[in-house]
Amino acid sequence: MLALKQALSLVSAKIIGGWKPSDEGGLVAWYQNKVGIVLNGSRVAEWNDSGVNAIDMVQATSSEQPDYDSGTGVLTFDSSNVSNLQTQSQISLGGQFTIAFKMRVTTFNSTIIGDNTTSNEYIKITSSTNLRMKIDGVQVNIACDSGVFGDSYVVLTRDSSNVLNMFLDGVLQQDNPTLFGTADIDAIGVRATNINSFDGDLLEIQIYDTARQELTDNINARLSNL
Repeated sequence: MLALKQALSLVSAKIIGGWKPSDEGGLVAWYQNKVGIVLNGSRVAEWNDSGVNAIDMVQATSSEQPDYDSGTGVLTFDSSNVSNLQTQSQISLGGQFTIAFKMRVTTFNSTIIGDNTTSNEYIKITSSTNLRMKIDGVQVNIACDSGVFGDSYVVLTRDSSNVLNMFLDGVLQQDNPTLFGTADIDAIGVRATNINSFDGDLLEIQIYDTARQELTDNINARLSNL
């Protein structure tokens, strides 16, 4: 396992060039850095999907809209305002998946993505060294054995045997629990109902219904450069 982690250094990953998430047939949704942003003043009313499925994330309530920095493409979520974005569509991942995001987390017990209409479906950062995923009411924790959550990028995969693997800043973590069921997603920054809202920044989110090492390598290379 240690040899594998060393082989996945960012130096080796960055040799992959020209790839983008929309090249992947398994792309479900892509909330792209600096792209698809519809503003209400300086706040984000929509973060539109850069993939072909048009699963756009929107927020009509101005007080719940994340702030936006046009220079960096950073969306800043404030948990005191329950900042969030939601879609009327439903993302359901019943088999393999890859979920990736670039973030800066300010307060822990924060939901990155979840379902705000169905309870017990989410991905949260619960501490500087722990990610929690809950599917169909069953939760697992994935602990960091290398690095901490903060200004980070994360790739979370589930393979055909329902084993979860997490890459933090390009490094595979050793904790790999099993989690069955269908992951439901219809919101960024909150879970049902309007709780554990995200406090921090998001730069990009990618969601796929497949899991491959080459895909993970390409995602890590992209997110490392945002």
